[in-house]
Amino acid sequence: MTKIAVVYYSGYGHTKVVAETFAQAIDATLIEIDQNGEITEQDWQTLSDAQGIVFGTPTYMAAAPWQFKKFADASSKIWFTRGWQDKVFAGFTNSASLNGDKQVTLIQLQTLASQHGGIWVSLGLLPANTKAAKREDVNNLGGSVGLLVQSPSDASTDEIPSGDLETAKHYAQRVKNVVERLASA
Repeated sequence: MTKIAVVYYSGYGHTKVVAETFAQAIDATLIEIDQNGEITEQDWQTLSDAQGIVFGTPTYMAAAPWQFKKFADASSKIWFTRGWQDKVFAGFTNSASLNGDKQVTLIQLQTLASQHGGIWVSLGLLPANTKAAKREDVNNLGGSVGLLVQSPSDASTDEIPSGDLETAKHYAQRVKNVVERLASA
């Protein structure tokens, strides 16, 4: 059985909805980083046991918020022992703006995975970038490194564009497929 864990921080609940959507699509385990930037010892064990780890975070001021950074810094104990070496990694980010420097956050997540010796999975979808494209289209924001999500600052958690959530489901399946292929190799 494929073991994938989605570890995420959500400040206002929008990123949590994306994490839940991603996890439900492939029956992954959810690990929420709390408001103090911490997870439990059992959560660390779940990450160690996982074949794939997905990072999720909002983008605040062109980067992941301090709570995610605290989690990332705490993972240095695992980095030192190469505990996540050769695991599959992926990531997503959410912000209120269409761009909002989300690519910078994805690169931050990709770099963290690379420091751990991980194998990063790109989004693998063409962008919806024609004049006929709508926000409901898959990959309307044109991500490639990972999943980009936009939640307007005045939108409730129920108002995340459906195209972004559908993109999350596609990306989740891609990550699962990569984990399964590597596990059977």
